[in-house]
Amino acid sequence: MKLTMTPQQFLSEYWQKKPLLIRQAFPDFDDFLTSNELAGLACEEAAQSRLVLKQRGQWKLEAGPFAESRFAKLPKKDWTLLVQGINHFVPEAVNLLQQFNFIPSARLDDLMVSYAPDGGGVGPHFDSYDVFLLQGQGKRLWRISDQTDSALVKDAPLKILQNFQTQQEWLLETGDMLYLPPQYAHWGIAVGDCMTYSIGFRAPSAQELATEFLGYLQERTHLQGLYADPDLQLQTHPAQISVQMVGKVAAMLQAITWQNQDVASFLGQYLTEPKPHIFFASPQRLSFDKFCGRLAHDGVCLALTSQMLFYGDKVFINGECVQAELVAQPLLQQLADARFLSPIKTPSDDLARLLYQWHQSGYVLFR
Repeated sequence: MKLTMTPQQFLSEYWQKKPLLIRQAFPDFDDFLTSNELAGLACEEAAQSRLVLKQRGQWKLEAGPFAESRFAKLPKKDWTLLVQGINHFVPEAVNLLQQFNFIPSARLDDLMVSYAPDGGGVGPHFDSYDVFLLQGQGKRLWRISDQTDSALVKDAPLKILQNFQTQQEWLLETGDMLYLPPQYAHWGIAVGDCMTYSIGFRAPSAQELATEFLGYLQERTHLQGLYADPDLQLQTHPAQISVQMVGKVAAMLQAITWQNQDVASFLGQYLTEPKPHIFFASPQRLSFDKFCGRLAHDGVCLALTSQMLFYGDKVFINGECVQAELVAQPLLQQLADARFLSPIKTPSDDLARLLYQWHQSGYVLFR
């Protein structure tokens, strides 16, 4: 990727602050998917796909998986096919995401690819997350606005802005890229057939984080003792919850506490937890000795669907937490950062057995 500034300048001046257009960010960009291949993925159960159409002024939304025959019945213009999580299916997509590793992996969501004929798009809308919009084949006109008017088109199946007001617009060609911070209204319109690659970053709401964290605590909190009131007083109203009872329970609940380490462990498991439609295929059974031989010869890489993070001596992979031995930490951190490990001739026994376990679970593969 060819930035017009250093990554540090981008983070300081643009990240979550204002849009940035980068002409020829990928000067030699070559689509690693054809429209037919994208349509093929949209027919798969494991893929999340949508079809957005505008017909006679009305927006329509269809969810995949689709039958192949559906694409033969589409009009010549004014529709868009979107497929999420392309990085779970195509190795080249993972390589593309690695170009954005100046943003922490903990923030990365996935790569979505869309195909549209002339006029296709999903209408003007807000996103709640940061996104880089990389233009593949063809051209797309982007209109943006920092408007605060969030009124939506009534009865539309998508959150389409009713009163979008263009403030800036650019025509993006192959290799051009537009960065947009959250809550910046935008509208992309295909000019002829085009493919767009959307690199999105997670932005969970405070409510979502609180709900998930409280669930995490619930599984790990074990308070001792029983409610007791040897000083119970006679009440005028037996149905009234007394001030004394409220105080006693409040004091018991104050035992529910957490530290930054608890938050880190929660985040590691929460952020790497596979989405519900993700499954891991176990490879053909392999003995531990044969695995070590392949590890020494080939090295390993993360499966396309694997997510891996670390914090201190804890390593998180696909919602699981492992305490890493000191000697293994640098290699496991490298695996999380680069998504691969070169051949390891003499790994520690603990590291070899951990990688073997992950291999048998389908989390890592041989390179």
